[in-house]
Amino acid sequence: MNYRFLARLLSYILGAIGLAFLGCLLVSWAHGEPSAVGGFQISAATAFLGGILLFLASRGARPRIFRKEAFCLVGLGWLTASLLGALPYVLILEGCRIPDAVFESASGVTTTGASVFTGFEDWPRGLLFWRQLSQWVGGIGIVVFFVAILGILGAGGKVLFTNESSAKNVDFHHGRIQSVVSRLFLLYLGLSAACFTALLVAGMNWYDAVCHTFTTVSTAGFSTRSESIAAFASPGVEWVMIVFMILGSVSFFFHLLILRREWGQARQNTEVIAYLAILAASTGVMTAVLLLTGVQPGGTHDSVRAVAFQIVSIASTSGFTTADYDQWPVFARALLLALMLMGGCAASTAGGAKVIRVVIAAKICLAHVEKSFRSHVIRPVIANGKPIDSGTRENILIYLALLHLLAGGGVLLLSLFEMRGGISLEGAVSAVVSCFFNIGPGFAELGPTENYAALSAPSKVVLALLMIMGRIELFAILVLFSSILWKRLS
Repeated sequence: MNYRFLARLLSYILGAIGLAFLGCLLVSWAHGEPSAVGGFQISAATAFLGGILLFLASRGARPRIFRKEAFCLVGLGWLTASLLGALPYVLILEGCRIPDAVFESASGVTTTGASVFTGFEDWPRGLLFWRQLSQWVGGIGIVVFFVAILGILGAGGKVLFTNESSAKNVDFHHGRIQSVVSRLFLLYLGLSAACFTALLVAGMNWYDAVCHTFTTVSTAGFSTRSESIAAFASPGVEWVMIVFMILGSVSFFFHLLILRREWGQARQNTEVIAYLAILAASTGVMTAVLLLTGVQPGGTHDSVRAVAFQIVSIASTSGFTTADYDQWPVFARALLLALMLMGGCAASTAGGAKVIRVVIAAKICLAHVEKSFRSHVIRPVIANGKPIDSGTRENILIYLALLHLLAGGGVLLLSLFEMRGGISLEGAVSAVVSCFFNIGPGFAELGPTENYAALSAPSKVVLALLMIMGRIELFAILVLFSSILWKRLS
């Protein structure tokens, strides 16, 4: 294990968080918020001091990184960001408990959007800005950002990037990994600028437009209003956010194909085609259900917009709300739960199991159904116009199995910790699914009009850990508890 170089990279992460704190400090200073200024001064000083100490400890480090260092950096990086990001909440909000602060911070950097707080309108602008900014930073990924700018990683950058993102089989033939990820970062900036402009045109003021740009492009879900997007009562704002939630949850490599005008490869993208088809079909079916049951008032356009917003918000794992979908028919809620489990596309800012895994798993199951009565038939599983090898198929099935085993364990833990609180089974399941799959709101006691404040401290810590695990695809956290990683892996 190259501990010194690991310390060097962690020091850069702490430095970046410190710079983000300074930006929020300036916002607090501009709005005349002395308590918030003091809180961010301490937070920034802590981040910089920790970064300096780690940097000094890394003197003489060999700039080499292998798979085990990549796993450690990703896991420790996100844990560090979540813990350090909790400081402003503890220092600025009166009476804020540490578990609440850690939960809110983890929810921010993992782009989950679940919250334990209300009354955001009364918060200092600087703290609210940090809450939104943390999701934008988490959207592109703290680790990916540093891979993009640190040429010293060399070939190790590819290992680091593919362990942070869900793009396990990305084609990097167009250039070095740093160049590729730099393009992704520039694309992220471009989408953010376009979203900000569109929200301004739709009627948001500049502050709300900046804050909601941070959380829309990152498919995150935090809002500056307690009523989320419903508070703006603007069809224009909702349509803008629908478009950019979709763009944020579609693979960034698909965007690059479009920008390079590689239409042939773009048309063969199984995942994006399936994702858009699922969004369209789900919107049509749910609109029909709500109109037939009389649940959704208003005309057809209002119904389509309301349903499309919730469908896209849940499927992209954004978690914004404009309606109390907990009052919708059981079928509608079941469909939303299915979309929660699926999530968005790989190599995007979305969470969830990822569409490509679900599609490939479904194809594997269908192939085995056929093989049950035609044992001599060997049917290849095709994705993106190419057959999927047996190793990839096995990895996908193992990942999905592990994902659901951990989710089941999370439900049991939450039910245990909340025995006295009286949480319902629907509430416990939706809380775990929502946090583990980085969505935000759940159902029942944790529905779109509620929050997670009533949960016990152990429950909040468990859910915060699930958020981080879900954001970085499980293994980078799980391996930290493996003694083999630290001793024998080479």
